[in-house]
Amino acid sequence: MNIATKRWLPHTISAVALLVLLYPLVWLLATSLKPADEVMTSLDLWPSHLEWSNYTTALDGVSGVTVTQLLGNTLLIAGGAVLGNVLSCSLAAYAFARLRFRMSKVMFAFMVATLMLPHHVVLIPQYIIFNRLGLVDSFWPLILPKFLATEAFFVFLIVQFMRGLPRELEESARIDGCGPFRTYWSITLPLARPALITTAIFTFIWTWNDFFTQMIYLFAPEKYTITLALSSFVDQASTSAYGPMFAMSVISVLPIVLFFFVFQRYLVQGMATSGLKG
Repeated sequence: MNIATKRWLPHTISAVALLVLLYPLVWLLATSLKPADEVMTSLDLWPSHLEWSNYTTALDGVSGVTVTQLLGNTLLIAGGAVLGNVLSCSLAAYAFARLRFRMSKVMFAFMVATLMLPHHVVLIPQYIIFNRLGLVDSFWPLILPKFLATEAFFVFLIVQFMRGLPRELEESARIDGCGPFRTYWSITLPLARPALITTAIFTFIWTWNDFFTQMIYLFAPEKYTITLALSSFVDQASTSAYGPMFAMSVISVLPIVLFFFVFQRYLVQGMATSGLKG
């Protein structure tokens, strides 16, 4: 194998793999522009003519709720979930990773053990609690638990990162008179930026794509998210609305793609510097 082949072979393999990975997105975009009679019958990737009315119908929304309001509801829930997870999980992780208190190892082991619990196991008692509080059919059941460090996976992720940070910085801060909370906020939190950004990215994507939990707690159409609207779209218009449904799917995917690419830059930058500055 000559030098030119060795140089271009990895790039060729990467390009082919990229095309395979991007094909579902290309298919989704192409299908969203197909006429109704070609969505389920034609095997061609590109439509015979572009049906822009699919996007017009999708923008009208469902049940009298426009796609702008649907996206706003989803963004509110996802944004609240990101803020809650980043703050509460990082605070809990700081306590486990940097503070010494009684039964800390037992509590950490118990927290890690909750990772094995399926989400559906805790959903019923959570629903009973929120129902008695009168918070069902509101955004609170989808946002409030995130501020209570209920996501053990992210707590564990941030704990593992904080344990690798040098303790000399915290000792210097303690000598300067900083307490635990001030040290957490001014020293540890900025250094843990890669783990926090990773938490934010996955929280946003998982919350944005969530369907089951939102279906359990949200009843009124004006409170629907874009995920619930997609299911309602099919139920209302049946097979004749596959084109608008795929068009709304494209609209729902765009914020996720933009969010990932915007924050991925900060993630790579933070990991390149190991989270340390100066």
